[in-house]
Amino acid sequence: MGHWFSRNIVEPGKLPMLLALTSFVLTFLVTRAVTRLIRAGKGPFRNVSSGGLHIHHVVPGVVLTILGGFGAVASDRHGVGAAVFAVVFGIGAGLVLDEFALILHLDDVYWSDEGRKSVEVVVLTAALVLLTLGGFSPLGVNDMTSEERQNRTVFLLTVVLNFLIVLVTLVKGKLRMAVFGILVPFVAIVGAVRLARPGSWWSRHLYGRRHRARARSRIRAYRHDKRWTKVRRRVQDLIGGFQERVPGRGSTPS
Repeated sequence: MGHWFSRNIVEPGKLPMLLALTSFVLTFLVTRAVTRLIRAGKGPFRNVSSGGLHIHHVVPGVVLTILGGFGAVASDRHGVGAAVFAVVFGIGAGLVLDEFALILHLDDVYWSDEGRKSVEVVVLTAALVLLTLGGFSPLGVNDMTSEERQNRTVFLLTVVLNFLIVLVTLVKGKLRMAVFGILVPFVAIVGAVRLARPGSWWSRHLYGRRHRARARSRIRAYRHDKRWTKVRRRVQDLIGGFQERVPGRGSTPS
């Protein structure tokens, strides 16, 4: 195990990324636990305020992200400084993305349905970083042999083809699959060949006169959402602590 860790993580200079990912996930989980305790009125934790102004944890998160980001850029990937700044960056990113919905809506939506966007973004970010840490490269370049990379034609065709597939998937309204398709080659082809989601660019511009295709896309989207929305919400409830509903948009603990 030690040999594998040294060969695949330390030697390629991936240790800072691993530390950043670990601190990012742990910070998000700890932050969610603390905010749930504050919301329930349990434990020693309280909201942070200054002069009557409620300070959200996205504020120190931005500061830590900036410090960690610039520090990592100025450090060597194999040095102690890079590891320290990676942890600082991960903590800052965890605090910032935990309140992603607040930044997106410019409103206190932490415990509302809009606040679920924060959980989605954190899970998606962690998954993408984990894929990158595992060796996946953008647009599937990592799957090419050294001989294929020397052949510029094959190299460019592979990149361009996968990029077009990702682009089609994106304009069909399938953002998650498009994002994963950037790292995992040709995964997005599933979304590219299937019907576009209602309201997407593809649906508005190419299904205008194709009434049957538009109707089928709505039915398929309805069935898909009916099947998976409940599952996704349960996972979000478990991770983000949305079990207890609060009417309206209350104060966000931080």
